[in-house]
Amino acid sequence: MADLDFSSVDAGASVTYPVQCSALRKNGYVMLKGRPCKIVDMSTSKTGKHGHAKVHLVGLDIFTQKKYEDICPSTHNMDVPNVKRKEYQALGLLDGFLSLMDDAGEVREDLKLPEGDLGKELEKKFINDEQFLVSVLSAIGEELVVGTKNMTG
Repeated sequence: MADLDFSSVDAGASVTYPVQCSALRKNGYVMLKGRPCKIVDMSTSKTGKHGHAKVHLVGLDIFTQKKYEDICPSTHNMDVPNVKRKEYQALGLLDGFLSLMDDAGEVREDLKLPEGDLGKELEKKFINDEQFLVSVLSAIGEELVVGTKNMTG
């Protein structure tokens, strides 16, 4: 087992994994209609005549904030996305793309400036020459800047 190399990103890992519907929790993640969502509401109906309790899930897409709903039997499995959050140091902004550096000193320039208030806040920080970190959420091959925090030091 010691000769396995996991240095590449997501070495063979699936973008989702199955979880029994009854084990899902509010504020957790789940795939609804093929989109990675954060569960904002869920309710379980009583077992009916044919014996299956149903779970009603309401989730917000973690990238678009669009609302999705689904109902599944509590004994069935639902796909849960592998959601990762990573901090990057913000270096600059060029043509709507962020220049970011990770802990290892690797620079990436493929993430777009997010839309809305967060994008405006980041632009203002760059104009004021502030040093700050951004949080990047990634799931199912998509990534989005979801937050910012000032650097201490």
